Amino acid sequence: METFLVVKWIHVTAAFVSVGGFVLRGVWMLENSPLFSRRWVRIAPHVVDTVLLASAIALAAMLHQYPFFHHWLTAKLLALLAYIGLGMIAFRFAESRRLRLLAFSGAIVAAAYILSVAYFKSPLGPIG
Repeated sequence: METFLVVKWIHVTAAFVSVGGFVLRGVWMLENSPLFSRRWVRIAPHVVDTVLLASAIALAAMLHQYPFFHHWLTAKLLALLAYIGLGMIAFRFAESRRLRLLAFSGAIVAAAYILSVAYFKSPLGPIG
């Protein structure tokens, strides 16, 4: 059980670092800060997200809970795809500030949904 708790702690910490870093990068992007174009700002999210994904896979294996079998994990996975897609639009593909802000806001909503689903273990989040 101790290994499970360590992996869960790593996963939760990586999730909050990932979302916090996403928000910070979004603020820098919207403010046209020179920090947004720093090399470490482009690399660090990939490191954190790799830890997040690896710990998620480890937890799923330890608990024998898998997407497409457990509905709350399926909801998290689909919301994660939306979060990634909206983040890519916000940071890379959007040509207008308005579209960047819209995609960034949508990604934040998706991240909040993912966190609520994880906490409540329900696809309906807090209302489930």
